Amino acid sequence: MKFIIAPDKFKGSLTGFEFCDAVEEGLLMVFKEAEILKMPLADGGDGTMEVARHYIKGDRVSVTVKDPLFRPIGASYLYSRSTKIAYIEMAEASGLKLLQEGERNCMHTTTLGTGELIVDVLEKGAKEIILGIGGSATNDGGMGMANALGYRFLDDGGKELKPIGRNLSAVRKIDDSNKNPKLNGVKVKVACDVTNPFYGKNGAAYVYAGQKGASDSEIELLDQGLNNFAKVIEKQYNINLQELGGAGAAGGVGGGALIFLNGDLTSGIDLIKELADFDKAIEGADWIITGEGQLDEQTLSGKTIDGVVTSATLKQIPVAALCGSVSISITQQQAFKLDYVVSIVRGISNLKEAMEKSYDNLVNASYNFANLIKQKTSK
Repeated sequence: MKFIIAPDKFKGSLTGFEFCDAVEEGLLMVFKEAEILKMPLADGGDGTMEVARHYIKGDRVSVTVKDPLFRPIGASYLYSRSTKIAYIEMAEASGLKLLQEGERNCMHTTTLGTGELIVDVLEKGAKEIILGIGGSATNDGGMGMANALGYRFLDDGGKELKPIGRNLSAVRKIDDSNKNPKLNGVKVKVACDVTNPFYGKNGAAYVYAGQKGASDSEIELLDQGLNNFAKVIEKQYNINLQELGGAGAAGGVGGGALIFLNGDLTSGIDLIKELADFDKAIEGADWIITGEGQLDEQTLSGKTIDGVVTSATLKQIPVAALCGSVSISITQQQAFKLDYVVSIVRGISNLKEAMEKSYDNLVNASYNFANLIKQKTSK
């Protein structure tokens, strides 16, 4: 039997790597000669950097950049010298997690530090950059990121503007004459799992800026700023950002990456599967075992299990989902094309106890699953 173990993490409980170890332990109790391939995955959220590191065999590089409020901060990214592939998480330099509660206001924050990470990667000779844009503290349309790469944003008097959300409405011209020439030799892929437009009621400001400290009146101003910024971009580059789904991701960095980095927006799980060469690795498998902390109706919306099922369906490989908690109906399970679903929780316990016992419970669930498969295949 050939098993592929391809989970996301159990947030706060198990890493994807620990999930793989636990499931392998349970399977080998039943199928002692099984071929087991451990392939932890992620969808661009927390923990993606370590999963990416596993596949690109990269080193963690630490540099000093500007945080969302222009203060120096240490941030890191992954870089593989052999493949010249880099993985950058925007949240490392421009993340909401870097600010205290009272410091959060995306009228005044910048993506400059993310751009500085990209500059450092370019200096090292990267040919491919994967940029994760989750968890940002910003709504600057990617102005700061672009500024670090040589772009200048000018007002109607030709004066350069500070690259923050408040100034989006003042931009009248983009000076790209000093754009970093090394951008021309690199391929940029942006992990983006939302489809929000650049501006409007479903855009970057109205949907996300409130979470980043903006008041209702400031949200309206930021939206007007993004609208203005999009018009300047369309006039200068003949690209209508509002027509591109995902342009509003991360305070407009989705759109900014398209314009200033010539980036491609792709789902996080698809990017990680590509790094792992997942579709090739699963060929000939009898089962794929996946899982995450909570399986609900949101799971099949660009999340890890969604990506696993998509690949498995194409190759007609059954999928088992071993999860911390399960809150989907049989009808939803069938619609999700999951062949086996189980919550690993045993007995009566609170959340803390269940999380503490996740590893042992997962071993037990894997053992029971393997026994069931063995009984079916021996008939």
